Amino acid sequence: MLEILPVTNNRLLKAFINVPWPIYRDDPAWVPPLLLERRMALSPREPIFQHLTWRAWLAVRSGRPVGRISAQIDALHQARYGPGTGFFGLVEGEDDPAVFAALFEAAEGWLRGQGAQRIVGPLSLNINQEVGLLVEGYDSPPSFLMGHARPYYHPHIQALDYRPCQHTVAYRMPCAYEETAAVARVRQRLGKRLRIRPIDRANKASELAQLRDIFNDAWAANWDFVPFTEAEFKAVGDLLLLTMPADFVLLAELDGQVVGFIVMIPNLNEAIADLNGRLLPWGWLKLLWRLKVRVVKSGRVPLMGVRRRLQDGPAGATIALSLIHRCREATLKYGMVSAELSWILEGNKGMRSIIERIGGEVCKRYVCYEKGLAPRTPPCAERSAAAGLERPS
Repeated sequence: MLEILPVTNNRLLKAFINVPWPIYRDDPAWVPPLLLERRMALSPREPIFQHLTWRAWLAVRSGRPVGRISAQIDALHQARYGPGTGFFGLVEGEDDPAVFAALFEAAEGWLRGQGAQRIVGPLSLNINQEVGLLVEGYDSPPSFLMGHARPYYHPHIQALDYRPCQHTVAYRMPCAYEETAAVARVRQRLGKRLRIRPIDRANKASELAQLRDIFNDAWAANWDFVPFTEAEFKAVGDLLLLTMPADFVLLAELDGQVVGFIVMIPNLNEAIADLNGRLLPWGWLKLLWRLKVRVVKSGRVPLMGVRRRLQDGPAGATIALSLIHRCREATLKYGMVSAELSWILEGNKGMRSIIERIGGEVCKRYVCYEKGLAPRTPPCAERSAAAGLERPS
């Protein structure tokens, strides 16, 4: 018998976090996430929960978890776009249409109760985190903080009347790419007016404030954009500056004004792939050694932005290419071989053109879905969280 349990206590949250392990047991491309990182990401103390309300459910059969899903209402999204849209995310499940149907019924029902008339996802948990379901590129491991999926997820979700509403891509490129003469001329167009520099750790607070301001301006016109709050960006910045060299966070100054930035992160998934999600007892030593001694060979650019007023002119391309070029120099210094730029909207022709001009190739594709939420009657009862559940291994 299939049952849907709301996640209402720490034991059920642990089971929720552990759901992917049996689903991907025989998938060589899957990288088990760090359990500590997952618990921290879902902690009520995280700044995102100052504006986001969420619920989570487990699908359980014979006491064994076989799937999961979350549903979210983001107050910042509603303030920007109006009420009516809710989100789903963190979806995983066995290859059984009944599991997906029951999970989505629970998520849709809760969102209706919150006044949502439309559901969009997967977002884990909002637009500034993991976005979209993997639909191409199953045979290679995901980069750090990018999603993975089973090929059957896409048809199971579509069978529930969900339709694609947005496509995103990830690009892979060699760090030692050869710059053409034409690209070099573009990069040098602004001459001494443009300066690329690493973040100033001595003035971390003001530097992070500038990065946040540029990001929120640069991305403001993007699909379903929601701004980073000060607390969210500080948390991200503190983590970045703790784990990476200063020259992996670069700022672009035009005529003395900061107008762009790029962030490169080492691909932590390389270092944790064989830890099975655990840092104890010796996983933390392996991780530290791999990050500090056996340099990670790939990286990911998760954040990049140029002020909107410059994006559509020649200066925008010059700044973007200059940031990427300087970031390339930093990665080569640390022995990196390749980098992923993700995620990027499929329709962002300007940025995609820049990346492709320097040798980037699409390595993965993702889809976000939407569905209208008609009123539902009668409501579906959920079993109490006190129900029996086998403890995950």
